Amino acid sequence: MLKQSVTLLFFIIFAAICHGQQGFRESQQSYPRVREAYSEKWEHVNQMLSSLELEPGAMELYLVVFKQEKQLEVWTRNEGEEQFRLLTTYEICRTSGLPGPKRMQGDLQIPEGFYHISAWNPWSNFYLSMCINYPNRSDRVLGVEGNLGGNICIHGSCVTIGCIPLTDSVIKELYILCVEAGNSGQSRIPVTIYPARLSQDNYNQLVQEHREDEDRLNLWSDLKTAYELFISDNQLPEITFLPDGRHTIR
Repeated sequence: MLKQSVTLLFFIIFAAICHGQQGFRESQQSYPRVREAYSEKWEHVNQMLSSLELEPGAMELYLVVFKQEKQLEVWTRNEGEEQFRLLTTYEICRTSGLPGPKRMQGDLQIPEGFYHISAWNPWSNFYLSMCINYPNRSDRVLGVEGNLGGNICIHGSCVTIGCIPLTDSVIKELYILCVEAGNSGQSRIPVTIYPARLSQDNYNQLVQEHREDEDRLNLWSDLKTAYELFISDNQLPEITFLPDGRHTIR
């Protein structure tokens, strides 16, 4: 566990140093698996970007995860643009846990809420991985103090006990996209994780099934607000974390 924590800390520091510098891509490509990903997938990735007139040297990403539908959407825009456009949707190949947030280590839950990519691991045990900043400020307030767990990542190998798993083929593409965004200077790639696509019908069903669970209902209410704001104008809402674990969203 200590070794994993030290490794994760290294990559948090590594990402902080390299983001925003044009050497981030080159630094990542010093690792064999990243070079392999570029060799196999760059042509296809570049075609996807070109189809939306996106510039690899000036693009930003936003990742959206829907647990129930087992989908990860990649939204992108050129630097300076206000609206994001949907680039592609990837299948999440396995899930664990139930609808609702992660509140402790070992609960098998995939987190829900507002996160960002916080660490990169080009020699991951799960091929390639990018970790999110779980526990975030809300999780630290509402989770089990001293037993929150961590190391929640988007990764390959199609296995999970609380992470977001993709096939190795898919993680190669997504990793490249995130490297390109980092190389463009995007210091923080936001990741929002929803229990499901929060249409009114889906939201009502979730609320009905978990009507006695105030923790879930409060989080889902905040997520519903963010969901509706984003689909209304394809712009990122501004999220503020409150002392009680809730959020203001505008």
